[in-house]
Parts: sequence; structure tokens; C-alpha cells
Amino acid sequence: MSFLTKRIYDEVSPADGYRVLVDRLWPRGVSKERAALDRWLKDVAPSADLRIWFDHRTDRFAEFSARYAAELDENSAVDELRDISLTHPTVTLLYGAKNPEINHAAVLARFLS
Repeated sequence: MSFLTKRIYDEVSPADGYRVLVDRLWPRGVSKERAALDRWLKDVAPSADLRIWFDHRTDRFAEFSARYAAELDENSAVDELRDISLTHPTVTLLYGAKNPEINHAAVLARFLS
């Protein structure tokens, strides 16, 4: 199983495999057709309180990662992603954040690996 991450605003590619949006909120300016999703799994996203606290601040990323991992330990949506990976060798976790390294999808992909 392979979990990739990709901005939802990037071009769709056959290499994406099974495409899962992992944001709680729908990304601005992206139509459902353009998103080409196989699944929207908003329950795997960070809690609203954690997302607001993090605010995509680089200085908070390490603490955010630890707090989000703790949330994921208790989140049944993680099992859904693992189940998806059993039938799809490549799963791309889609997110709307601008920074490809400092975002919840990167934390989620590491957590799943």
C-alpha cells in the first residue's frame, strides 16, 4: 500500500490511484468534476479546534503533528482509509493547504505508513 499526498488544485493524474479528499471543508474554487474524487473522508481531518489553533504556522507544526496523531489514534475513519488501501495499491490524500510539507495530509500519510 502506498499513501501519497497532493494538493486538490493540482492536475489529476492516473498515477494518483484512488483519490480521497481529507479536508473537513470543501476547497474553494474546485468543482466536483475537477476534483475527480473517489471519496471525501472529512472525518479523518483534524478537529476544528486543532485546525484553528494550528493556523498553518510553521512554528506550531511539530506540536500540531503530535496532537493530530493523538486524534488519529482514536479516529475510526483511519480504519476506512486502511480498508481502502487493501483494494487500491495507491491512495492519494488530497488537501487544500498551500504548503506541501506543513499540512495535515502529510501527517496523516506518515501516520498510515
